Amino acid sequence: METSGDVITDLPAHFTQPVRISTLAAADTPRLDGIDEAHALRLSEVFASLPPILVHRPTLRVIDGMHRVRAATLLGLDLIDAQFFDGAPDEAFIQSVARNIAHGLPLSIADRRAAAARILGAFPTMSDRSIAVYTGLDAKSVADVRRRSTAELPRLNVRIGLDGKVHPLDRTRERRHAAELMSSRPELPLRLVAQEAGLSLGTAHDVRQRLLRGEEPAPSPLPPLRNTASTKPSATPISARTSAAQRPRKVSATTSAARNASDMLHMLAGDPSLRSSDAGRNFFRWLHAHFYTDDAWRRQIDAVPPHHLETVAEIAMKCSDTWRRFAQELSARSAGHNS
Repeated sequence: METSGDVITDLPAHFTQPVRISTLAAADTPRLDGIDEAHALRLSEVFASLPPILVHRPTLRVIDGMHRVRAATLLGLDLIDAQFFDGAPDEAFIQSVARNIAHGLPLSIADRRAAAARILGAFPTMSDRSIAVYTGLDAKSVADVRRRSTAELPRLNVRIGLDGKVHPLDRTRERRHAAELMSSRPELPLRLVAQEAGLSLGTAHDVRQRLLRGEEPAPSPLPPLRNTASTKPSATPISARTSAAQRPRKVSATTSAARNASDMLHMLAGDPSLRSSDAGRNFFRWLHAHFYTDDAWRRQIDAVPPHHLETVAEIAMKCSDTWRRFAQELSARSAGHNS
């Protein structure tokens, strides 16, 4: 068993052992204002019940617990219980931020934004949602920090998500490959197109819908630092090299893009094939109950408490995935019916 001063170096990270306070290095803290003496004094009154601090084993720098260290000093103690972290310094900083938002004296918004900027500098491919989890910000705030830091950050085409996987930001090449497959092999199931092109099933479906509308398979490139929400899809026709016979079958006039969702709902309401059967009427009542317009959700968005923004956003995304699967099944049945 090896030791470094008073610290045993080959113990597992979760093992707790006393460490001499004099051997510890000051924390690389996300707190812009440093230690709050009043908070340290309050901790000294309940010191015996406090959890161990977290220390970066290679440097003996405190990762989490500087207020506890200060409380121990106020009590005249020489030792404090500690656990250890063996990762790189940048990873240790992420641990510090994550632990400081989970307990103890809350980090200010300025602290969190500064921490997000630093994490972005060290890990520019990390996704906004991942950084949001570590810093306690919402993903939009992290995206804003990223935009403001763009001059200092490298321009990369990938993000690493919470799942640990690499996700390209620009899928233009994959989308064009999918479009070529749909044109040259129209009998190929959409799932196989998505698999061969390296796209999700939802993105492959979007490519097919774009081709049906006579658009390019990928949206127009965005100007630098613009919000994607304000960018409309390109209306440029698909390549002239693709013959009319190779193009996917056009949808009927009743599904024209010129109609909005409300118009189509009213059209369904007047269809006798729906109104004349119990199944049709039940379907329309179900559809109407789940029908939302921009005005409808915009009236509700301010009612969501700030601490539940990400939760409600996740619920909405899961619902949108369900609707997408419903749309894909309908499209597949329509293709089979028309073939």
